[in-house]
Amino acid sequence: MASSFYRVLFVVGLWASTRCAPPSNAPSRGSSHSSSTKSTCTSPLSSSNTYFAFRLYRRLVLETPSQNVFFSPVSVSASLAMLSLGAHSATKTQILQGLGFNLTHVPESAIHQGFQHLLHLLNVPSKDLGLKLGSVLFIKKELQLQADFLDNAKRLYSSEVFSTDFSNTSGAQERINSYVKKETNGKVVDIIQGLDPLTAMVLVNHIFFKARWEQPFNAAETSKSFPFLVGKRTTVHVPMMHQTEQFAFAVDPELNCSVLQMDYRGGIVAFFVLPGKGKMRQLEQALSARMLRKWRHSLQKRWIEVFIPKFSISASYDLETILPKLGIRNAFDQNADFSGITKRDFLQVSKATHKAVLDVGEEGTEAVAATATKLIVRSKDSPPHATVYFNKPFLMLIINEATDSMLFLGKVENPTKS
Repeated sequence: MASSFYRVLFVVGLWASTRCAPPSNAPSRGSSHSSSTKSTCTSPLSSSNTYFAFRLYRRLVLETPSQNVFFSPVSVSASLAMLSLGAHSATKTQILQGLGFNLTHVPESAIHQGFQHLLHLLNVPSKDLGLKLGSVLFIKKELQLQADFLDNAKRLYSSEVFSTDFSNTSGAQERINSYVKKETNGKVVDIIQGLDPLTAMVLVNHIFFKARWEQPFNAAETSKSFPFLVGKRTTVHVPMMHQTEQFAFAVDPELNCSVLQMDYRGGIVAFFVLPGKGKMRQLEQALSARMLRKWRHSLQKRWIEVFIPKFSISASYDLETILPKLGIRNAFDQNADFSGITKRDFLQVSKATHKAVLDVGEEGTEAVAATATKLIVRSKDSPPHATVYFNKPFLMLIINEATDSMLFLGKVENPTKS
C-alpha cells in the first residue's frame, strides 16, 4: 500500500523590542555576566550558530537586496535542530551540517544537549529582561507519531504538542496564528496564511524579547526629524535619539567601519556596526565569528556622542526557498526522510515561514517621567568625545553574553520601512 503524502509546515515567529527605559533599583549588569561565566556547554553551539547566522544573513541579503534584514539565528537554529530529531539519513545530515556542525567531531547527542542547555539558560526568568524562546507542534489528528520523537522534542526542546484538524484549514490557521500572537505579546500576527489541507504538522518556534538600555536615552533629546541616507541619493527623515555617554567603541581600519556596543539590563548587548561610505558589501562579506571576536577584543570604553534612529522594522522570509541554497535540500523535496516522526506516512517540509519584528525606541511617558531627574551633559561641560551618526544603513547584532548566543541579526537599510 502506497504511503500517504503529507506536508510539514515549519514556522518561526518572533518579536524583539529594544526599549529606552529608565534605570530601575535593580543592580546593573556586573561580573555575573562577564565572559568568564559563559557556559562551556554552549560554547561549541555558539560558534556553529554564529557561522549559520552569517551564512543565512548573506543569503537573505541576496534574496532581498536594498531591503531591511532582520531575523533570529538562534530561533531558526533551534527549530531546525528540533526537526532533525525526526530526520534520518541524508535529511538529518544536511540539516545538522547546514547549521554548521561538524558531525565527525561533534556527536548528534551533544548537539541536542547543547540546545537543551541553551534554551534552559535563555528562559531563566529575570526582572530586568523579557526573553522567552520556545517551540510548539501542531500535529494532524490522524497521524501516528513515534513516541521517541515526541519524548525527545518535549525533553530537549520543551516543545508543546497540540492535536489539530488540518482538514478545517481556516480553523487550524486561526488556532496557530492565535498561539503565535499570544506568545509574542500580539506583535507577530497572521504568520500562517493559506494552509494546505494536506498539511500534517506545523512546527512553530517563537521568541519574545523586551529589554531596557543600561544607559537610557532621554525622549526630550530625540529629534523628531533627522536626515537618514538611503542608497546613494535618497534621504528620508526619521526620529533620531541622542545622548553623550561612556560606551564601548572601536574603529576597524581593515573594514573601514565603526563598532558601538550598547548594553541592556539582563546581560544582553547590542552591537551597532556602521560601515564607511560604499563599504557595506565588503563588511557583509567579511562577517565571521573571528571578526566578531576581533571587534569585542578591540572595544574600549570612551565618551561617545551617539545618534541612533528610533525605528520599527519587520521582515518575513520563505525559508523553504532559502535553506536549500545553504545545503538543507532534502527536507523540502521528495527525498525527505522524516521516518523518525512517523513511519507510516511520508513527510516533507512544504513551507518554512520566518517573521521578525524589531522596535527600537523610548517607552513613552514612563521614560520621560523617569528620566526627568537625569542630568544632561551640555556641550560646554561635556568631556572630549567622538561623535557617531547612525544616519545611513548599519548592522545590528543582539547577543546574550552568558551563552554567547546571537539572538538577533539585521541590517537597517531604511528605518522608515516597517
